[in-house]
Amino acid sequence: MDSFTLNKAAGAVLMVLILTMGVGIVSDVIFQPTIPGKPGYEIVVEAAQDATSTVEAEPDVVPISERLLAASASDGANVAKKCAACHSFDDGGANKSGPALWDVVGRKPGGHDGFRYSSAMSAYGEENPEWTYEALDNFLAAPKKYIDGTSMGFAGLRRPEERANMIAYMREQSGAPKPLPAE
Repeated sequence: MDSFTLNKAAGAVLMVLILTMGVGIVSDVIFQPTIPGKPGYEIVVEAAQDATSTVEAEPDVVPISERLLAASASDGANVAKKCAACHSFDDGGANKSGPALWDVVGRKPGGHDGFRYSSAMSAYGEENPEWTYEALDNFLAAPKKYIDGTSMGFAGLRRPEERANMIAYMREQSGAPKPLPAE
């Protein structure tokens, strides 16, 4: 390779370096970067509500004793399909990720043999001798709010009629259904 070809190659490399540096300088002139005063992103955390916060009124809900009179166990069987992935409703049914719910009305909370309950449910069972209609209604509305620390991941049944139908269905899933509550 002669010196003329070598000079052309060195000139080309030098020209690319000068051009790259020149583009960087020109772009800094055109687009002036703004450096933030405080680097990073601010994470906004919701402030805890104090005792003077407003409280929303809960809508009036008909007592479970009255709703059960109009409840339909067959409609409750349709609602129970939401629960079938985790619970069995059959006599002698196996525990799944949740306990079997055969004869649950009147049964001790956290007391089904062969199922390992959360400590919150076991503590609730120590304080309450049996699942009453009212307790089931409150639990099915929002399990995690009713028993804080329960391992039941279900969000709950929001509509009171749906809960009443479900409880009517669970009542029938027993060898000797418990009597309906007095008004």
